[in-house]
Order: sequence, then structure tokens, then C-alpha cells
Amino acid sequence: MYGAHFACIAGCDVRLSLLDVVYRCPRCHGLLEVVHDTEALRNRAPAAWMKLFDERWLRTGWPYGSGVWGKKEWVAPHVDDANVVSLLEGGTNLFWAERYGATLGLEDLWIKQCGTSHTGSFKDLGMTVLVSSVKQMIAAGRPIRAVACASTGDTSAALAAYGAAAGIPVVVLLPEAKVSAAQLVQPLANGAIVGSLATDFDGCMRVVQRLTEDPTIYLANSMNSLRVEGQKTIAIELVQQFDWAVPDWVLVPGGNLGNVSAIAKGFLQARELGLIGRLPRLVCCQAERANPLYRAFLRAQAQGRPMAREDFEPVVAGTTLASAIQIGDPVSRDKAIAALAAFDGLVEQASEVELAEAVARADRTGMFNCPHTGVALACLEKLVAAGTIARHDRVVVISTAHGLKFTEFKTRYHEGGLGFVGAHANVPVRMGAEPEAVVSQLHALLDAREKTGAR
Repeated sequence: MYGAHFACIAGCDVRLSLLDVVYRCPRCHGLLEVVHDTEALRNRAPAAWMKLFDERWLRTGWPYGSGVWGKKEWVAPHVDDANVVSLLEGGTNLFWAERYGATLGLEDLWIKQCGTSHTGSFKDLGMTVLVSSVKQMIAAGRPIRAVACASTGDTSAALAAYGAAAGIPVVVLLPEAKVSAAQLVQPLANGAIVGSLATDFDGCMRVVQRLTEDPTIYLANSMNSLRVEGQKTIAIELVQQFDWAVPDWVLVPGGNLGNVSAIAKGFLQARELGLIGRLPRLVCCQAERANPLYRAFLRAQAQGRPMAREDFEPVVAGTTLASAIQIGDPVSRDKAIAALAAFDGLVEQASEVELAEAVARADRTGMFNCPHTGVALACLEKLVAAGTIARHDRVVVISTAHGLKFTEFKTRYHEGGLGFVGAHANVPVRMGAEPEAVVSQLHALLDAREKTGAR
């Protein structure tokens, strides 16, 4: 009943099967996008779609309990239920950051905690669709022997886990000494072939593109638009959690820029099918040391016009605490530029100190943020301080990964190992073992906190 196909984002007259091993337009070599049969989807009324999605939400009927596969008709109608590879992705907490928001003067701040998923990052959302599609391809007779990706950590973890669940061999290429120990151990534990390359992410990307010229090795990076179909459900899920109301702002960390364009696509599809009546404003948040899109945005702003693809110039990404977005030549830049134009979007950046302090401030209110989320939080703080985001606006920050994957970063912050003294650094207090002495010392510490108002 429902269908979808690949089309060229540049408008070339091509229509390709989602079961084809193809990543770029055969005519212009531009990126592809998944186009759905909108007329068929319109045969169901908006209220009926809302009811269906709400009935499936986190239930047990296979495969619809997944936050992604509960919206299967909008995502991957080409995959048979028997070939779905799901680890119950999506359905993540939309956390009301009341205390943190109050420190910024915001009344309606929410954190979409996409890291509370099977492998600890939002990458699961796209990887379930991609690996399920590969399983469907294999069932249809495609001779695929492995799936491969370049990664800064989280993509490799997601691909390895879903590949292992599907029984499909996985190859991941990581930049040597540039991912956390927790990120590295995930693909190793799941049995992937892990290559540690003496280069950065952009160098790994060049290698994996060469590797996947072999049609039996399928490319799993975000230039593969099947990934976008899973990641776009973040937007649909957000409005569902708000009882189908649209927030005013959505802030997204940006590295390879696939997530920005994916979230935009989710909102656009929901509007096109009548589930929402307006769009939020999008903010792409980049680390200052890996900020090619921010630089392009400034070039356009200086000339008083919207950002265009001609404004973009790749950079050599510098070392940043936000290692997953340490990317100087993002593959999805054209999609992201188009998305920001459609959403009256902004691009902001955060320094290393700003992102680390934003993480620590938010952590003090009950969160446990990764450094990439810290980039978005720091950008949020800047936009609030500038008056761009107003006190009464409903704001959502996309948290992309779980803080437990970045404990080295957090430890270094609190121990003073990041090259600056953290304003919110907190270290264990050495005490003896005699009960009265310990109790007295603890009371003194509590008294000191009460005097300063610290929590």
C-alpha cells in the first residue's frame, strides 16, 4: 500500500529502488534522499495517524513498540516485518530541565535524551533502518557480505550492535586515539572488524568510501539516506510527546550534519501530512574547533542573505572535547544548508571551555551530559543571553549520547585536567573512619554549601 524510493536532492530525474546498492545520484553524483508516496499516506487522516502512533507507542506488538518502527509506514515500508532488526530504539525521555532552565531564565526547556538507547546514542535510530534494509536486500538476493562505516565512535557502536543482532559482518574504521575507551570497546565486544587508522574522521571517510566501491560491502555512513529515515523520527516523536504541539526552538549538535537534516525532514513530513501546522526554528550547534557550517553562516550573514552551498568551505578540524563532531568536511552539508533555510535556522558555536562548563552546570541539575550535548547547551546559553531565545519560548535541546560514554572527559573536568579550573569542579573529600569526626566534617561541608547557596 505504501511505497518509497531514492531520488536526487539536486532534482535530477532519477528514481531508484531502496534495495539498490547506491549512495549518490548516478547523473550528478549528488546525495540521494528517500521520497515517500505522500498521496498514499494522505489516505489516512492526520487524526488517524496520531491515534495509530499513540496506540503503538512503546507497546509489545512486533516491531511497532520501537520509536522508529512504530512509524514504519513513514520510515521504511519496503522492509518486511520479519527482516526488521530492532533493539527497541527511540521512545527516549523528553526531560523537563526545570532547574537548569531556571538558571538561564527559561521556563520551558526540555532535553530530548536520545542517548538513553541500546548503544547509548541517537545513532541507533538510523542504524535500525539501515541494517534492516540490508537484511531485506540479502533476503532479495543481493550478495552483500559486510556493512562498513567510518566513525568517531557512536556510529561504529550502533552499526556493530545491529549487525551482530542481524548476523551481518561489520567493518568499522576509527581515527586512532580519538574515541573514548567506552566507544572503542562497543564494536570490539560486538565482534566487528575494527580498523584504527592513523588519520582523522575525514581520512577514515575517504577510506570507507573507497572500500564500499565494492558493491558487496554496504556503506553505513550518514551519506546513506536510509539512516536519515530513522533519525527523522526524533522530530515526530518530540511533537508526539508534546501531545502533537510544536516547540519554538530545537537545538542540535552538528558534525557530519546528517542529524540536522534528518530532524528537519521529520518536521516537514509531519506538516505535509497535517499532523502539525507550523515548524520550529532549528539551531545547528558546532564546536569552535570544527565549525565549517558556522563559518559559512557568518559569511552569508555578513552579506545580509541566507546561507547557500557556495558559502561552505571545508576546514581541517582541530582537536575538540566533542570528538564525535570533530569533522571538517561534513558529507551532509548541502542537506543541512537547505534544512536551515526552510526553518529560519541559525548556526552557533561553542569553545572548549564553554561546552565543558555548560555540561557541568547542567549536570548539577540532575543530568549527565556528553560533551556534544554540551556544545548545544553552551550555544543555548549564548542565544538566551543575546535575547534571541525568549523566556517563554518552548525550547528542546537534542542530547545525542549518554554521558557514561565520556567518563574520561568528566573526570578530567573535575580533576582540573582540561587546562582550566572548572567553575563546578567537584572532587572526593578525604576523610578518616571515626564516625564522630566524619559526621562533624560532613556537617561543616553542608553548612558551607548553605552559605554559598550551592547545590
